[in-house]
Amino acid sequence: MPDLLQGFSGSAFAAITRAPRRYGWHATLKAPFRLAAGRTEAELLDALLSLAAQISRFDLPALAVQRMGNFLALVPQQPSAELQALAQRCVVELHDFAAPLDEADIAARVKQGRLDEEQQALLRRWGYPHVMHRFRFHMTLTGDLGDLSAAQQAEVEAMAHAQFDDLPQPLTLDALSLLFEPDKGADFRLIARAPLR
Repeated sequence: MPDLLQGFSGSAFAAITRAPRRYGWHATLKAPFRLAAGRTEAELLDALLSLAAQISRFDLPALAVQRMGNFLALVPQQPSAELQALAQRCVVELHDFAAPLDEADIAARVKQGRLDEEQQALLRRWGYPHVMHRFRFHMTLTGDLGDLSAAQQAEVEAMAHAQFDDLPQPLTLDALSLLFEPDKGADFRLIARAPLR
C-alpha cells in the first residue's frame, strides 16, 4: 500500500478500489448486457473482430485524474471525435446482440441514476443512458468515496495524482476487448482482445 495512504488500513484501501478491481483496468465503450435470445457468444466475438478490423488505432487525448460524481477516474482532457465515433459504433453495431431491458431493469436504473428525460430515452433505446453524445470516456480508479471524510477523500485523490500524473502521453487505443461476468457481482473475465488495424 502506498505510504501516502497513511490513514487507511489494507481492508479500507481494498474497499475503496473493490468496484474497479472487479471489472479490471478498462474503459467501457458498450455497457454490459445479456445476450439476446438466439444470439451466441461466437457470433458476438465475430462481430467484435470485424468491427475492430475496420478501425485504425489512434492516440487518446492526455488523460488526467478527475472526480466524476463520488469516484475518481482517468478522463481525457480534450474532446476526441475519434473516441466518440468509436464508442458510438460499438453501441450501434453490437446492439442487436443485447437482450432488451425489462421494465424492472429500466425502473431500477432510472431510480439509481436520477436520469434526465434524454438519458431515460437513451436507456430505453440503447440499454444504457450514457451513450451517443452523453458518453464520457473514463477509466475508473475508485469506487464511491461518498462515505469518506473530506480529508480522506483528499488523501485518496492525492494518491491517485501521485500514481497517474506521470503517465506516458499520448496513450494509444489499439484494441477492443470482450469481457464476461460469470455470475452477478463476480469478477469480469477477458474472453478476447480484438486489435484495431
